[in-house]
Amino acid sequence: MPNPKAGTVVAAQDIERAIKEAKAGRVEFRLDKTNNIHVSIGKASFSADQLYENYVALMDAINKARPSGAKGNFIKRVTITTTMGPGVKADPNEHVQGAG
Repeated sequence: MPNPKAGTVVAAQDIERAIKEAKAGRVEFRLDKTNNIHVSIGKASFSADQLYENYVALMDAINKARPSGAKGNFIKRVTITTTMGPGVKADPNEHVQGAG
């Protein structure tokens, strides 16, 4: 259901800003009940470099949103998958080290 907190409902005076953000590729992520984040980082037509850039941007955004009281490993596992395909495990700290 549309919800103003989730950003799916926009006030009439904020329509222009919402359209600019959507065109810029704004993506929101939230935890589900089991503390998992499900978010798209691209489409099948994207190149490997584009997908990697989106992955790095997502991981950086998640780390910036980390609560100040969180200790230890904040992200324990990352699995990348297509909509109906098998998952491939990824190292959640690999992008920090500059690998690519």
